Amino acid sequence: MRDAPASAQLIQAFANTVDVECATDEIDTARKLDAWLRAQGLLRGGERVGAAEHTLGLRLRSGIREALGAHVGDRPDPALQQEATEALLELPVVVTAGGDTPGALAPAPELTAPRKALAALAVAWSELAVTGEAARLKRCSEHACAWVFWDTSKNRSGRWCSMRVCGNRAKARRYAARQAAGAAQPG
Repeated sequence: MRDAPASAQLIQAFANTVDVECATDEIDTARKLDAWLRAQGLLRGGERVGAAEHTLGLRLRSGIREALGAHVGDRPDPALQQEATEALLELPVVVTAGGDTPGALAPAPELTAPRKALAALAVAWSELAVTGEAARLKRCSEHACAWVFWDTSKNRSGRWCSMRVCGNRAKARRYAARQAAGAAQPG
């Protein structure tokens, strides 16, 4: 992800913990979410992700993925977006007044360590939304793929995570459909 801010890299990694094409999920258990948050440097210490935090994390991821796919012409699922909004309400963030970065967003101090780790994802998502950079983070238009990618095109019109793979598949299908429609015409 060249030139992508750290917040975009984090949200991309979080959204891509589910792989539609391979039907895998890196965080399908609380233990796996705990390990993922630790690998990202978001969770330290002895407190572990429990079932409630796991469910909260999955709701957040589903809503973010839904928001990132809205650009492809699909109608976003309002229920998934509402669930993510409700998850975000359970992960309050505050604006810092001092320290190294006054005015920065941070997880609310009263949260447990696992919830602070999830709130760090909420902070990253908020930073992207506020700066408008969320529009450059997209879900691949190839429904069999649905990988989240950083759009590096100048006009932010990228539709596929890879033109060579997903873009080529989509264009080949459209070409085949046009050929089949042309052959079906009496002539």
